[in-house]
Amino acid sequence: MEVGIAYDLRSGLARDDGPDDRLEEFDAADTVEAVAAALEACGYHVRPLGGGRALLRELFDRPPDLVFNMAEGDGTRSREAHVPAACELLGIPYTHSDPLTLAATLDKAVAKQLVAAAGVATPRWQVVHGAGEEIALEFPVIAKPVAEGSSKGLRLSSRCDATDELQAHLVRLLRDYRQPVLVEEFCPGPELTVGIVGTGAAAAPVGVMEIVPRQVPLDRFVYSVEVKRLSEDAVEYRSPPDLPAALLAQVEEAALAAYRALGCRDVARVDFRLDAAGEPRFLEVNPLPGLQPGWGDVVLLAERRGIGYDELIGTIVRLARERQGL
Repeated sequence: MEVGIAYDLRSGLARDDGPDDRLEEFDAADTVEAVAAALEACGYHVRPLGGGRALLRELFDRPPDLVFNMAEGDGTRSREAHVPAACELLGIPYTHSDPLTLAATLDKAVAKQLVAAAGVATPRWQVVHGAGEEIALEFPVIAKPVAEGSSKGLRLSSRCDATDELQAHLVRLLRDYRQPVLVEEFCPGPELTVGIVGTGAAAAPVGVMEIVPRQVPLDRFVYSVEVKRLSEDAVEYRSPPDLPAALLAQVEEAALAAYRALGCRDVARVDFRLDAAGEPRFLEVNPLPGLQPGWGDVVLLAERRGIGYDELIGTIVRLARERQGL
């Protein structure tokens, strides 16, 4: 079976305009190479497809048997849906979630509405379209672009204690990211992420990982782009977390409920934070989780469960094949 890899490289989309984290979601070449090597180790013939127009030409001219989708897309809040939509149009099987799920999860407000309707608790939030709008939330709050991932726009300064501080932050976000801003009440407890594989009733958690700050108090910690760039210098990754088993089971149950409510498939990561009462609150879902060896949260989670990199990549493809009868 030939597996084509769809991806967007930071080097291929490099531009001088916009904030310095504009390309944060896109992959480095060594990540694509690692995925390709893992697929080859699992017995697949691998062909890099790239992204954008180059990908479309490859899909038209020489469609692979299966597309391994890592492409984030560019330009709109539906950008993550571009590749699966093209694959569906051409009848080409692919891994990961479908266009509707990828569009809904990228827009954090849409995702929160769907997840809350399924009974999963989320912090109180609102979408701000312009500076000066009244904020009907209790401080402290945290503000981030409504339709970005990989902590784009999320800075150490994103936690705001007062209106003037928030307004200054909103001005920057609205200017730099040219989209509405999600503002939500800040949860001061531990930050947790849950890796999940599978689809529907067969979906199962890989495990829970806690992101523990090394340099700031927990009640002021923001898992920001600066922190992610510093990685283990700024945080400690604990899996399993040193938290009660009953709480971890509650988090996994909520993560599965969110995953299923949003229609995620094959693999995703679901993020939570505990509120002041110690209750888990849903933050967001990433259905295209980073796969950089030794760095991506799902990769780290799998490693701590004894699942090697090749096995993780192979599992994603196996689940996609089983789901599509390949």
